[in-house]
Amino acid sequence: MTFTREKDFGTPEKTGETVSLTIDGQPVSVPAGTSIMRAAAMVDTAIPKLCATDSLESFGSCRMCLVEIEGRKGYPASCTTPVAPDMVVRTETDKLRKLRRGVMELYISDHPLDCLTCSANGDCELQDVAGSVGLRDVRFGYEGASHLDGCKDESNPYFTFDPAKCIVCSRCVRACDEVQGTLALTVDGRGFASKISASQDVGFLPSECVSCGACVQACPTSALIENTVIEKGTPDRAVVTTCAYCGVGCTFRAEMRGQDLVRMVPWKEGKANHGHSCVKGRFAWGYAQHRDRILNPMVRDSVDEPWREVSWDEAIARVASEFRRIQNAYGTRAIGGVTSSRCTNEETFLVQKLIRQGFGNNNVDTCARVCHSPTGYGLKTTFGTSAGTQDFDSVEQADVILVIGANPTDGHPVFGSRIKKRLREGAKLIVVDPRRIDLVRSPHIAAAHHLPLRPGTNVALLTAMAHVIVTEGLVNEAYIRERCDTDAYAEWAAFVSEPARSPEAIEDLTGVPAADLRAAARLYATGGNGAIYYGLGVTEHSQGSSTVMAIANLAMATGNVGRPGTGVNPLRGQNNVQGSCDMGSFPHELPGYRHIADSATRALFEQDWAVTLDPEPGLRINNMLDAATDGTFKGIFIQGEDILQSDPNTTHVAAGLAAMECVVVQDLFLNETARYAHVFLPGSTFLEKDGTFTNAERRIQRVRKVMEPKNGPDGKGYADWEVVQRVAQAMGLDWHYTHPAQIMDEIARLTPAFAGVTYDLLEARGSLQWPVNGAAPEGTPTMHADHFVRGKGLFVVTDYVPTDERTGPRFPLLLTTGRILSQYNVGAQTRRTANEAWHAEDRLEIHPLDAENRGIRDGDWVSLRSRAGETTLRALITERVAPGVVYTTFHHPDTQANVITTDFSDWATNCPEYKVTAVQVAPSNGPSEWQMQYRAQAEQSRRIEPAEPAE
Repeated sequence: MTFTREKDFGTPEKTGETVSLTIDGQPVSVPAGTSIMRAAAMVDTAIPKLCATDSLESFGSCRMCLVEIEGRKGYPASCTTPVAPDMVVRTETDKLRKLRRGVMELYISDHPLDCLTCSANGDCELQDVAGSVGLRDVRFGYEGASHLDGCKDESNPYFTFDPAKCIVCSRCVRACDEVQGTLALTVDGRGFASKISASQDVGFLPSECVSCGACVQACPTSALIENTVIEKGTPDRAVVTTCAYCGVGCTFRAEMRGQDLVRMVPWKEGKANHGHSCVKGRFAWGYAQHRDRILNPMVRDSVDEPWREVSWDEAIARVASEFRRIQNAYGTRAIGGVTSSRCTNEETFLVQKLIRQGFGNNNVDTCARVCHSPTGYGLKTTFGTSAGTQDFDSVEQADVILVIGANPTDGHPVFGSRIKKRLREGAKLIVVDPRRIDLVRSPHIAAAHHLPLRPGTNVALLTAMAHVIVTEGLVNEAYIRERCDTDAYAEWAAFVSEPARSPEAIEDLTGVPAADLRAAARLYATGGNGAIYYGLGVTEHSQGSSTVMAIANLAMATGNVGRPGTGVNPLRGQNNVQGSCDMGSFPHELPGYRHIADSATRALFEQDWAVTLDPEPGLRINNMLDAATDGTFKGIFIQGEDILQSDPNTTHVAAGLAAMECVVVQDLFLNETARYAHVFLPGSTFLEKDGTFTNAERRIQRVRKVMEPKNGPDGKGYADWEVVQRVAQAMGLDWHYTHPAQIMDEIARLTPAFAGVTYDLLEARGSLQWPVNGAAPEGTPTMHADHFVRGKGLFVVTDYVPTDERTGPRFPLLLTTGRILSQYNVGAQTRRTANEAWHAEDRLEIHPLDAENRGIRDGDWVSLRSRAGETTLRALITERVAPGVVYTTFHHPDTQANVITTDFSDWATNCPEYKVTAVQVAPSNGPSEWQMQYRAQAEQSRRIEPAEPAE
């Protein structure tokens, strides 16, 4: 699209009965409660404004939006005055023009007159309003006191605050309060001394500001402005696309100047984010142009050799010939692949199709294996489908929110802000987490209950909650009779009612006081609409699938499934992990979660693809690595995943990769996995391709090409789907897609939940939530509304089975891992941006008592040892973790936290038990032996032969 600003209606939208009025002689009908300003904007009558914007509640401070109302005295502000039946409003009269010019003169008399050299020239609301009110001179002069000598705050790496340009309209403060919920900004001082301050006037970077960009977006001047706009100038065109970070799936306007991306602005029409963003999506896109990015294909015969740049033709031919050689020598099932949750649905679909149609086996897996595979198993078993039940908007109708094993303000920050907003409106919160996450207590919110359970005891705690609900008669019996398998319920109810499942009986096991657990269970069961949101703290356990089913049991027992404000909602980690699962990335399932052994389903694909499919499930990622060390698995195609850094027991992953004869990596950077690769195919960023992502709420959204792919000669490269197609063609497959829309047509043809999805419909609707089919042609915001997909909801007995990973004298502490706001997953993208300013290294959180017992001070280097391995990192002493528990992130390969984690995994899906590792912590003088070896090998493996000069 060409560059135009999104229309700003001045105040938020209202709903209700219609009210009719007249504005400047034009009849208008709007919902009751709508402001005069918004009503005028709806008929394209622009009332001047500076403090008003439609993402914030009306404020009425700037006095620019005055109007006349027939029969009323004075000149009320249109932003704070609601419409009334038969109201007659005039927005342009001589008196109003005089008043507005007078107010604007006051603003301009304390504002730099440097419009021609200002970075916001042509993109400034103050400038526009001055022109709209006809301001031509300023009578007050510039000799008196002013704020023109204010010092710029350039501490934040992404934006600059210039107090000389600030008009103290409070939009930035209100955005931080109302939209983000951090409350990091304030108006300091009174009267003429008023100024905007971050926290205790400490500057933006060291303050509590989380750099979400809401303040920058709200600012009507250039007081807050992106540094990229200062450097590159204002944009001249914009393309709407979808963020490639977490599973929230925020929609952005990528605002461009030529082929340069100037800024990413959250799109108000985005159904997942409604115009909000976080530091990653808003600012951390510089990795697309980072110097580390590999832009040419490379090959080598051995991982001990340096890389050699080759043409695309040579690289693709090498992949095909090596895979054919391996299969001829070792058999059809000796190769496989891994799909990417950072690539589009269409690209993921093609990779699993390549493996099934081209490789002739089902050896395909995806990163969901190590994060949300228990979600798929648990929800499919209980509800009948492998996805969350609600849209994100549903949280606005929740009365009780249960967050378990998730940290939304860090991992899913835009949705975390929506939770905080709902809590400020009166909803109650229960947090089940070993750490005191921000949601437990932050400005203006506090959890009603924080249950800091011992890691690994999720099932026991949830079963005890069920015990309270059943034994105290808090179940929704009518719902169970109508919607659930009553025989299964009876068996489950008898099980959870046993005295051994009571809160008192498991108090010593979980570490949660029985009274607190009982109170939380009662609140969830009786507090109104109850919604459960969970994350990897649920799934990444040896009982991950059991925990998911225990959550589903609670929701069904209380009738909290099937309507807005309720439900069971996994917060997916990567941007398209839901989509990668939907597209058939598991070795036992074809697209749409249909088992490969089902002959009718298999026949559908065989007819469409003109091939006979292997009916036997293939190998999971961990099975591929095991088979490689056993000598039976020899080649792998890995698209956009870094399994050496993300998967458990790094030493074992490295051994498996090293044992293979052909490892092909398709990615943006020489990631950790590429240390063991023989062919590197440069990938494309989300800015360089068309396609779709599916977020955690099952929302399918368009990804639109913003710029040409850089991974080729003269910057004319290939989107990832085109690379996969070239590999398929080299292996003899007759693929001739010319656009991802054709791939989506094939997906819709073969996948019932996507049957009604087309690019035309996505363009018309903006997004769609599957299932989209004849029964739901416009999508399904709430699943299981009338009945469960499986028919009757199935209660499953979930007995607590302790993990085999135990603490003891050698390893007395429990390590759990997670993410932090500024970094993303293995950090390949965010580490190549200015986000390093907030989190330049992984730190080990340790309780003061445990630190004191070991002689550890804050910032000291410590060794972290487990039965699997050892690494070193710096300590962060904090009471966010309980005594006996330590915590770290996994964003930096220098730390490589997964060298510590073990091979223990979920009983049903092999999802690794990242959240429970027995460890010991001790003072350290330097890196571990493993780290030194790792760094040396990494440096050697990343060598690239200098290109030979052309003759």
